[in-house]
Amino acid sequence: METLMAKGKAGESNPYTGLGLDESGNWLPGSPRVLSLLSSVLERSVRGNEKLLAGSKIKDVITIFHGSRAPSLNLRQYVERIFKYCKCSNSCFVVAVIYIDRFLQRIDAYLTSLSVHRLLITSVMVAAKFMDDQHYNNAYYAKVGGISREEMNRLEMRFLFDLDFRLNVTTEVFNKYWLMIQQEGGLETQTALQTQGYCLKKDETGRGRRLTGVHRGRAL
Repeated sequence: METLMAKGKAGESNPYTGLGLDESGNWLPGSPRVLSLLSSVLERSVRGNEKLLAGSKIKDVITIFHGSRAPSLNLRQYVERIFKYCKCSNSCFVVAVIYIDRFLQRIDAYLTSLSVHRLLITSVMVAAKFMDDQHYNNAYYAKVGGISREEMNRLEMRFLFDLDFRLNVTTEVFNKYWLMIQQEGGLETQTALQTQGYCLKKDETGRGRRLTGVHRGRAL
């Protein structure tokens, strides 16, 4: 997804190594760092949100993405499974985070262990369909995600309508979220902090940052 990722200045370290890209924009073999960073960010968000909900009178919005119990696979295993079998571009994982954040903002909900897996598989599938030239169908994603094709179809439609079909992601927004994932996921290096010089004090809507539980603990 080279069109979303602006090149760094000449001579600086490649800020997209964690996405599995070399300085020429070519995909590198192996498991990209974005997977572990994303898992860490999601797990941290879920823990923070569940602690907030348990210690307050705030009630979460229950959606069709909520299960009766958390899946047996932890988030790291689930992310790795999606990467291994769905073979979408690595950038889809960043775009999936953006979609999840938009979704949670629009419905005023929290990311928890009961909803994160279904939101993740749905957002990655939608991102792959929107961005990648080739992608698997809903039945395949359902199998990877451990749900039925019918449920996958329902989740996709609900997700798209709650997003108001706002799937476009600008270069600026992509870079902001990628920087956030690096910072919050544990890769807080000088290169990451200087990526495009962006400051994550506001989300893409300008209403205040929703990530990592900083703004009412909603999203990531």
